[in-house]
Amino acid sequence: MDPVANPYTPNAGAEPQAVVGRDDQLASFDLLLKRLERGKSEQSMIITGLRGVGKTVLLGQFRLKALAAEWVVVELEVSKHGDEQLRRDLAARLRAALFEIAPKARWSDRIRRAAGALRSFTLRVDADGAFQAGLDVEAIQGVADHADLALDITDVLLAIGEAAREHEKGVVLLLDEIQFLSAHQLEALIAAMHKCVQRKVPVTLVGAGLPQIAELTGDAKSYSERLFKFPEIGNLGELDAARALREPARDEGADFDDDALQLAVEVTGGYPYFLQELGSAAWLVAPVSPVSRADVVDAVDVYEAKLDSSFFRVRLDRATEMQRVYMRAMAELGPEPQKASDVAEVMGRSSTQVAPTRAELINMGLLFTPEHGYAAFTVPHFDQFMLRAMPTLVVPPVRKRKA
Repeated sequence: MDPVANPYTPNAGAEPQAVVGRDDQLASFDLLLKRLERGKSEQSMIITGLRGVGKTVLLGQFRLKALAAEWVVVELEVSKHGDEQLRRDLAARLRAALFEIAPKARWSDRIRRAAGALRSFTLRVDADGAFQAGLDVEAIQGVADHADLALDITDVLLAIGEAAREHEKGVVLLLDEIQFLSAHQLEALIAAMHKCVQRKVPVTLVGAGLPQIAELTGDAKSYSERLFKFPEIGNLGELDAARALREPARDEGADFDDDALQLAVEVTGGYPYFLQELGSAAWLVAPVSPVSRADVVDAVDVYEAKLDSSFFRVRLDRATEMQRVYMRAMAELGPEPQKASDVAEVMGRSSTQVAPTRAELINMGLLFTPEHGYAAFTVPHFDQFMLRAMPTLVVPPVRKRKA
């Protein structure tokens, strides 16, 4: 069929033509904004899930809802950087937020105070004044200048929240890849949001990250489970997965037959990103509408090759030889979370010998720990890929220490 009309979007974070199966999370976000607008408190959210389940897409939906409600949106994709870079990243976006709350000509004393707090916040990392261009305010001594990240972020968000409230607006921080915050940075943000809740300012934080983030936030602050909800999103049910394929096709005047949909859902496991990849491949393979089961069968090789060369491969390429062997040993045991001692046994090593490799993979975001002593892949179907990429498990010999 016509490749120009292909309605599927197999790109990282790209919004699919049909967003399905996420009604509960969207309703929770609506409730959060409406309660904050009325000066009431409400638990915010940190969306958790594996790679490719649509966390970034969901944040994009939250953005649209917030903008429609005339909230100011601050978006940040977190990277593994030190505190100074986090200050820079936040400052650049919060500066823009001030101008969205009100144009410079309408700045009140509260917005000027927020601008002064922001200047204090960035004094240590903004020697050339790049972030302060157009603010024309002095830093406020004693506000956001404590050289303590938690205290400084708290001061800035409270000042911005008070300015937003005065102008009948709210500010929502949308943080993607939130698991890449250091424990210290995560603790600082949670402490700041806790204070915003106590002061009833219209500032909230909604994040998205890998499954381990719920445990990380609990470790950072014991009250985080009362401050946030941690909805986990995963694969779509059969009906929603079929809708994710059928509705975009129908928008373009085409369709899938029922047998084709059934097979596509089985092959992809209902994972949103995989549905987009297989839908795209089937669209290009099928000569005419409706897409048949035979078309889906023909598309599977194209689908797997595309995943293997990009989605999966970029993760494997980051791994060392021993890390690859560890993941291949996990795949030998199956797709479920695997006990560390069982993986070590497959490798012919002791748990102590392979523990550093396991820890490295968790730190890289390739594995997570759903429960103590177990690890699982953060990417769906990664076990199948490892079996294709490394048909034979070959464990390198233990290197003897030099005398």
